[in-house]
Amino acid sequence: MDMSLPATFDFAQFQKMSPLNGETIWAYIVDHNAERIGVKRRKSALDNLERVFCATFKLANEVGFRAMSLRDLCRETGLSMGGLYGYIDSKDQLAEMIEDVVRHTTEELPRMFEQVAVPAQRLESVVRASIYLSEILQPWFYFVYMDSRVLDFEQRNMAKNSEMSLQTALASLIEALDPVPEGDSTLLAAHCLALSEDWYVKRWKYRAAKVRVDDFADSALGLIRSHLNAAR
Repeated sequence: MDMSLPATFDFAQFQKMSPLNGETIWAYIVDHNAERIGVKRRKSALDNLERVFCATFKLANEVGFRAMSLRDLCRETGLSMGGLYGYIDSKDQLAEMIEDVVRHTTEELPRMFEQVAVPAQRLESVVRASIYLSEILQPWFYFVYMDSRVLDFEQRNMAKNSEMSLQTALASLIEALDPVPEGDSTLLAAHCLALSEDWYVKRWKYRAAKVRVDDFADSALGLIRSHLNAAR
């Protein structure tokens, strides 16, 4: 991708540079949790972890993560209880692994565009990338948004800090605009994030309206650009 035109990349281009995608995410989980995962045959671990997490998201949507049991997960995946324990020890560990994926990818976004010199272009690139990333990993982002209360105190704080770090990065880019827009940069950054959150939280609404992720990103950035330019 031509990073000299950061505000023009589309979803297809972003997929090629995404920190994680539907193909690489399972390898990341296996490698990042090697000390937890008892199954050493990599192909089996990759395949079964995909089954476990896809089943988790399905059950969390249908009955709620709190109500879901490990036995429910076994029935959904076809794994025995012993087989499931080869990958996770508890629901808490499962939730932690989901949060870790979201945190890792979120924290990578600002670093992906460090070489973009123009603050306005870098701001738009990060916001666009956050929308595209949440499209690739929609179940993961939706789970953390809806079920972060199931995380333990330390993990919940890590999730909050991850979101705040992205908001802080956006606020810094807003403050670097020349001239600086009027208004609280932290609030403006929060509004930018709220727009991107709407895409993965209310996916049903946009699917029903046949809105593509590129169209949503273009519209959201047009709104942000219009506001920041009017405020300058």
